[in-house]
Amino acid sequence: MTFLTSKRLLSTRPILFFSFIMLLKSYLAWMVIFEDGFSWTTILKEIPFVLIVYCLIEYFASKRKLIYYLIANLVMTLILFAVIMYYKYYGVIVTYLALEQVNQVTAVSNSVFSLMDPYFLLIFTDIIIMATLLFRRKKALNWKKESSRKENKRLVVALFSISIALCLFNILPNRASMNEIVKAEQMGILNYEAYTIFSKKDIDFVDSTHITQAKIDTVKKIEQPAAPQLWKSAAGKNVIIIQMESFQNFLVNLKIDGKEITPNINKLVKENYYFKHFYQQVGQGNTSDAEFVVNTSFYIPPRGAATMIYADKELPSLPKMLKAIGYDTTTFHTNVVEFWNRGEMYKALGFDRYYDQKFFGTEDTVFFGSSDEQLYKKTAAEMERMSQNGKPFYSHVISMTSHHPFTIPASKYKMTLPERYENTFVGDYIRAQNYADFALGQFIADLKERGIWDNSLILLYGDHLGLPIYSLDREDKELMAEIYGHEYGYTDMMNIPLVVASAGMTEGKVFDQLGGQVDILPTIANLLGISLDDHIHFGQDLFNQSYNMLPQRYYLPTGSFLSSKELFMSGSGYEDGKHYPLAGDGIKEQITTEDEYQRALELLNLSDSYVSQLPSWKKE
Repeated sequence: MTFLTSKRLLSTRPILFFSFIMLLKSYLAWMVIFEDGFSWTTILKEIPFVLIVYCLIEYFASKRKLIYYLIANLVMTLILFAVIMYYKYYGVIVTYLALEQVNQVTAVSNSVFSLMDPYFLLIFTDIIIMATLLFRRKKALNWKKESSRKENKRLVVALFSISIALCLFNILPNRASMNEIVKAEQMGILNYEAYTIFSKKDIDFVDSTHITQAKIDTVKKIEQPAAPQLWKSAAGKNVIIIQMESFQNFLVNLKIDGKEITPNINKLVKENYYFKHFYQQVGQGNTSDAEFVVNTSFYIPPRGAATMIYADKELPSLPKMLKAIGYDTTTFHTNVVEFWNRGEMYKALGFDRYYDQKFFGTEDTVFFGSSDEQLYKKTAAEMERMSQNGKPFYSHVISMTSHHPFTIPASKYKMTLPERYENTFVGDYIRAQNYADFALGQFIADLKERGIWDNSLILLYGDHLGLPIYSLDREDKELMAEIYGHEYGYTDMMNIPLVVASAGMTEGKVFDQLGGQVDILPTIANLLGISLDDHIHFGQDLFNQSYNMLPQRYYLPTGSFLSSKELFMSGSGYEDGKHYPLAGDGIKEQITTEDEYQRALELLNLSDSYVSQLPSWKKE
């Protein structure tokens, strides 16, 4: 077949032309997302779905057929582009369920654009070319005329039937796969997107009356000690939780060319309790999910952000628990309270008050809120006012300046980066976290000067990762390998620090105990001397347990968890899953078991069941 004949065939057969175009776009998406990239089997996974859409156009469209092709091409292109962009940050395949995030995108547009490699835009090349052609009337009319010929309907029906059969062949055998990435690769991206819309799989909830703390502890295989260590050691003190934006554990005690990156946190770690094997447990809601998990000791929902899914629930929580013993409860966040539906969530959690942009103003704004310096300055003053009312207080303080994509203004630079770090994503991240540490140092000094520090129990942790593996280019990966001394991996990515400080109680000590954000509530309860016998929680007191298991969602495939000395990442199930030692130095002995895998899934189901069946706080 000559070139001219092929060109003529494509121009007069839009079903062939647009299918070929979608095949090229699928190639781009597969090369970005899947480890094994594109292969000939990809054609059998992606093109049948495309043909179903185009066969419907051929069969039903008697007029404006080319317009329908262009619309279908645009919609499927946007889906593939969204999949690529979402994967670059979260490492998961986006579905229609993420549409509730659309109103958040404008607020974090800098983050979105920072993830975009220029070659991603190649996916829109054909659309730009065709749009240009359509504005040239003569060429547009010729193309419309050439493509308007009707295909044989029997042939269209046969092709449609074969395509349906191939789609079902790709979808049905792979529905049970646990790993969403594996499932999308087995089904095909477009098939997977359609599957998530039509599957509507209901969660098999456990009756809430059968969910007891004893059952949860049995699944976790832990026993509550008769005489817990550090019980009531911080009783009556204020509780201050500092949530550090995007703060990963590798920053602690990090020096680059002899320069400390986080001297204030390093000092805090040196003088207090430090948990180095502490891990994030957030999902689609990122920072807001961390607020939810820490304040409830529940896991994030299977789909969507906790602030969207659980905001109408009467949530047992840390604020309510502390209010019951006379605490004043507040939360401080420089963004507007409507962002991520926080206003509703704070009501569900039972905070007495929240302080948002209305309180902090727009002075010294970085990204979408006042800088950490303003946050800490005004928060410290408000804490001093609260401490004068004769009641202890609980305050959750959310830092924000070191937010993705970490391009803080030059006025906030507190360090000079080595040349090899300049104009890199990793370099921007380190400089932003150096500023966050600087601002934190001012806050600590201010609290000490106001007499608040010594009368408080302070917990500091990172809310979530800042450097997703999927977002790093070759230069960034080399810098991270230089920092870690090995290839940057999943266990490194999920690792955040936890520091517990309380005058007269803590001293410089490093704990090897595995922990996660779900463990903060029960740890605080122990230190304050509050019984949790009648309070359902999925975390555990970190000072009185030697074993832990942390189910994960979203940044890792469903079925993934941390336990013992490694991270298990699910495949289709347990057997084809991967094992990553927490040390991050390569695969050694496989420690996690299938029993733990099943128990991790059971814990997630128990949490989903319990929270979903809680009554609503809203009046009908």
